[in-house]
Amino acid sequence: MKLKNKVAIVTGGASGIGESTVREMVKEGAKVIIADINKELGKRLACSFEPQQVIFSCTDITVESQVKQLVDLAMSHFGRLDILANNAGLGTASPTIDLSLLDWRKVISVNLDSVFLVSKYAIIAMKKSGGGSIVNNASMLGVVGQAKAAAYSASKGAVINLTKALAIEYASENIRVNAVCPGYIDTPFISHFDEDKRNELISLHPIGRLGRPEEIAKAVIFLASEDASFITGTSLLVDGGYTAR
Repeated sequence: MKLKNKVAIVTGGASGIGESTVREMVKEGAKVIIADINKELGKRLACSFEPQQVIFSCTDITVESQVKQLVDLAMSHFGRLDILANNAGLGTASPTIDLSLLDWRKVISVNLDSVFLVSKYAIIAMKKSGGGSIVNNASMLGVVGQAKAAAYSASKGAVINLTKALAIEYASENIRVNAVCPGYIDTPFISHFDEDKRNELISLHPIGRLGRPEEIAKAVIFLASEDASFITGTSLLVDGGYTAR
């Protein structure tokens, strides 16, 4: 029970990596708030657990007032906040010359602005709780580039450096900040890809397959737990060897 008596927020927690993270956190003893804009999936997931253990908050994490309400909910319902998993994300696949400024800003807003906003209010709450751990979901594309992924790569690269900056700034407050950098993971995010595209993605990973959501979730658990008590400001690649090529 690595997270026993801990209280966590998981953004984008209703599906994919976020859902797996919620499930793994509950297994490890945490109380969890699922933050997502998908009410149907979020409520369904929350209802699969005891209400004293998991609750759902329909939250647009790009809206500051809603983010503040989310963190206030954690404090009022569970009395503390120990862990934040900034998991929510958005991707686009477009040649840069065809990428509109509106679409660019949408990706940056979801992938970067939200990490800043939720972290800001979570840190305020964690200081009251005596410390905590933030784990940001970045990407291997924050470490290396890829064609037709300019907005996504830029946002995830920024998340990696934001992680480092926050880790340095709040280390003295007993708040650790780290990131996970997944490779391509078999989630609804890529479920619309045809067989040829899936095989292409698989070929990019020396391990010979796509990642599984629970594999990323377990990395999040590790970084959030006391097993990683001397780790802060790092970005853990969980990419099946993608960046080792």
